[in-house]
Amino acid sequence: MDIQDIYQRSHRIYGSPRVQKELAAQGQCHSRKRVARLMAEEGLVGRCQRVYHANPMQHRFFRNIDKLDLDQATAPNQVWVGDVTYLKINGIWRYLAVVMDWYSRRIIGWSLGERRTVALTVKALKRAVANRHPKQQVVFHSDRGIEYVGKAYRALLDKLGFLQSINRPGKMNDNARMESFFGSLKAEWLHGKTFWNVAQMRGELARYIPFYNYERLHSSLDYLSPADFEAAHS
Repeated sequence: MDIQDIYQRSHRIYGSPRVQKELAAQGQCHSRKRVARLMAEEGLVGRCQRVYHANPMQHRFFRNIDKLDLDQATAPNQVWVGDVTYLKINGIWRYLAVVMDWYSRRIIGWSLGERRTVALTVKALKRAVANRHPKQQVVFHSDRGIEYVGKAYRALLDKLGFLQSINRPGKMNDNARMESFFGSLKAEWLHGKTFWNVAQMRGELARYIPFYNYERLHSSLDYLSPADFEAAHS
């Protein structure tokens, strides 16, 4: 597989660092500088995440009451995080609720809807549970939004035996991994596209999320996909 093939298979997302890693995985050793030069000669440009400007008030949470360090997760299904972001469809903001495994950054559940409600986040969590079938207690971390602290959501967490972790004033931390996913989604896949209805957006999400989980190389995971990272550390 050559540079052009790797670039096209990445949906024209990869820049020279990821292309270089893909080549190395196939036994083709080239410096990143050489790969960058060859890509420039062919007019191949990776997509940059900088087009996404996060609102820090939408993507922050505080340490939970138990003062758990989320980075101490040592395996999948120990810590999950949830968040909601805004996506524009036909000029109107719609809402995407996502559940991520904190350890591997794998997206394990999501739901797209017209309103930011408990029903939206409940659906995303139920999908995560159906996909993962956790055998141990899971810590679920989110902000204090009503869609996470509402009665229906907390009842579901109790039923599942999950430990809920929500923010409290002080000791603020950034939910950097979820923020990074939202940034990648918007910059790599949605930027420059027009969406006329929810079904169209849902179709794009159904294409991107498997790519993100199973194919896209993550620099923070030693250039493995979340699925490969889990397999390598299971």
